[in-house]
Amino acid sequence: MALIILALCLFSIDNLKAQNRQTTIAFGSCNNQDEPQPLWPSIVATDPDLWIWLGDNIYADTENMDTLANKYNRLLQHPGYQALQKTAAITGTWDDHDYGYNDADGNYPKKAESQQLFLDFMGVPADDPVRKQEGIYRSYTYGEGEQKIKVLLLDGRYHRDPFNELFGLYLPNYGGDLLGEAQWQWLERELTNSDAQIHLIASGMQVLPTGYAYTSWSAYPNARKRLLRLLETTHPANPILLSGDRHVGELAKIELAGYAQPVYEITSSGMTHHREPSRHGNRHRIGQQVGALNFGLLTIDWGEAETKVTMQIRGVEHKVLLEQKLTFEKTPIPVSSR
Repeated sequence: MALIILALCLFSIDNLKAQNRQTTIAFGSCNNQDEPQPLWPSIVATDPDLWIWLGDNIYADTENMDTLANKYNRLLQHPGYQALQKTAAITGTWDDHDYGYNDADGNYPKKAESQQLFLDFMGVPADDPVRKQEGIYRSYTYGEGEQKIKVLLLDGRYHRDPFNELFGLYLPNYGGDLLGEAQWQWLERELTNSDAQIHLIASGMQVLPTGYAYTSWSAYPNARKRLLRLLETTHPANPILLSGDRHVGELAKIELAGYAQPVYEITSSGMTHHREPSRHGNRHRIGQQVGALNFGLLTIDWGEAETKVTMQIRGVEHKVLLEQKLTFEKTPIPVSSR
């Protein structure tokens, strides 16, 4: 499988440089390799500079690593995905079904082996330091100077404590954690004094919802609070949360100390399957959930004095299903970073 990846991954996110005044980033999750994948033509047509996987990139649900590798390989051979690989850089994180199986946590016995197959799928070099750490969390930067974007990919599976599940509800596990202390320290370092103009924080599970009917960071209230406080204390410029998992599209926002406007979360989930939308479970939601096959799109227009970001959930044949527009003032770049 590694040879296939090397042949197909023509672009490296490490070497990306912004070429003009606009950057396009597409993303999605919940992609069953055994089902029809009708979104690829619409995704490729947006001509994204970068594609970010947000988890459940395949549905493996296994402890057999040959089975896991074969399912990754099936996706790699899909003509639509191959078309995307020819024009866009690709990165991402995982969630439970590609990590191991439904609701798999830090007790999954094949997590070290699964990590290596995931990194193979992503085209991560064999000598990359992430190959030797426990968990797939890592960061990349895209662009330079006043057009720099930092992508932070969280791993909410490798170190996650078990859910406090009861009769289908994910009740608060106040003593539980998702990231593990090493990842928390890494995240704080990555956010502190960052000179990026925009920070994209990708998580397999949603961060902002507070309902307990589905998996989300709300099942670990102290970890959720720690993440939001970390944004307040490190204060990276213009953070946007990206998430998947829920089989719907959704937009949400929250007020955080130190930010002149809300911090937004955009959830894109359901590339091959979706559920009916819900009216409950997220008091931070903007508008309605999208119960349709979908992918996410960020279009970033770099102006002289301000940056405009259009966040969209799109469906088959480019249909815009949700949209939110943001305007960010340019953040001065530290002299040491010029």
